[in-house]
Amino acid sequence: MGSQKQKNKGVSRRDFMKATGGMAAAAGMAGGGLLLGSKKAFAAEMPEKWDETFDVIVVGSGFAGLAAAYEAKKAGASVVVLEKMRTPGGNSIINGGVVAAAGSPLQAKAGIQDSPEILLQDMLAAGLHLNHLPLARIVAQESNNMVQWTINELGVKYKDGVTQEGGHAVPRMYSTYNQSGSAIVEQQLEKLAALGVVPRTGILLKRILRDNDGRIKGVEVREGYLFPKEGSGRQQFIKARKAVVLATGGFGNDVAFRSVQDPRLTQELESTNQPGATAEALREAFRIGCTPVQLSWIQLGPWGSPDERGMGLNPFFAQLCCAMYGLWVDTLTGKRFVNELADRKIRADAIIRAGNKCIAFTDAKGYALGQKALGEIMNRLIDRGVVKRHESLEAMAAAYDMPLAPLQETIQRFNTSVAAGKDEEWGRYLQKDQFPLETAPYYASRLMPKVHHTMGGVRINTDAQALDVETDAPIPGLYCAGEVTGAVHGAVRLGSCAVVDCLTFGRIAGRQAAAEKPWG
Repeated sequence: MGSQKQKNKGVSRRDFMKATGGMAAAAGMAGGGLLLGSKKAFAAEMPEKWDETFDVIVVGSGFAGLAAAYEAKKAGASVVVLEKMRTPGGNSIINGGVVAAAGSPLQAKAGIQDSPEILLQDMLAAGLHLNHLPLARIVAQESNNMVQWTINELGVKYKDGVTQEGGHAVPRMYSTYNQSGSAIVEQQLEKLAALGVVPRTGILLKRILRDNDGRIKGVEVREGYLFPKEGSGRQQFIKARKAVVLATGGFGNDVAFRSVQDPRLTQELESTNQPGATAEALREAFRIGCTPVQLSWIQLGPWGSPDERGMGLNPFFAQLCCAMYGLWVDTLTGKRFVNELADRKIRADAIIRAGNKCIAFTDAKGYALGQKALGEIMNRLIDRGVVKRHESLEAMAAAYDMPLAPLQETIQRFNTSVAAGKDEEWGRYLQKDQFPLETAPYYASRLMPKVHHTMGGVRINTDAQALDVETDAPIPGLYCAGEVTGAVHGAVRLGSCAVVDCLTFGRIAGRQAAAEKPWG
């Protein structure tokens, strides 16, 4: 539809409607207050025969979905977990393995004063106070409890010490032993398997079946689906006696959908997400009457590198070595351009304003700390050429065609701040063991923001119930958790808060779903 000239100017009307899931999403994005019209828009003809029946159907097998399935099964419900990809885990299994815990034992051990209220204030500041407060408060209050739950019940192993991500007032991140979310996901899968629940892979959600009475009755899926082959697999209908839990993640790799929300996020911009981070389940949720919220708030990870694909490993170096113990500088000026521990949006926007000509660097001491904390990850970064070693400041400046004198002045100014115990230039939090940058060799990597997290999605309440766009009331039999939801984080999600969000609301969704009264 439309001329080639019109298509070249932007997203076509057909692409727009496909990307937004039709009228439902279009209405939600246009103003958030428009109604979908008649309930006929969502009503589905129920199948004459269901192929299978379970109390609770969980769609998605990341942190949130697995947590929901675990709690529902422990509560006595029959449970099935459906995953469209060939392996379980989604983005969670490639997550960086860092979890916020405010007021934790490791903080007490390090003499760091913190509390859930301080974490909440950090979340609200980064989120520009667009966070729905009751949801954000639950994440902050449960942060330490959730980490301790992963240790005591799931058996997750963490490193001994806390680190700091941008936007956090103090160091409060636990890091898994292998610096990966797989350390959590694998334990979740093991616990579920012991209960007799193993995720079914290659099953694509096609429709959420909402009846004329407004209740969710089950799902239509394609079993044997081969991502991304449209039409693959065979049609199946699965009945949910009690509830469906939607935990399908974000849409960071859905170029059509994300570029409708933010036209800057074209296919030219890389994503840290796994290939299956697409929006078809979210579009289906909007079609059956869920309320869209804050879809255009899409986070870029500022620590990405153009020298590796996807998430890669540079975030570990750029954050733990350089944002904490080094500097980020604009190679065109040789100067700092941002507080290296600001939230992700502030830093990503600053890199873009600087023309993506920025590096993160540290000295020999900072690199040694990185090797101690990250081990083999640092070796791989060097071997792959993502992080480069420079024998002197002069050599580093020459390698990036960076003016030397301003770089030397920048470092001297920072070292003076370290001696004074306060970053006068950018107000960065200084670590308790902060040291001046003065010991060669120097290590650096190039920075390039990448699409990382989608803050918007389905609106939920504190019981993880999906809310109806017409009535604001809970949709009977539908729960949502994790990145498929919106409004928890507002404009910007703080790093290390996603795991807490997913586990907390996943567990709530599972318990609530299991407690539903069966419809038939």
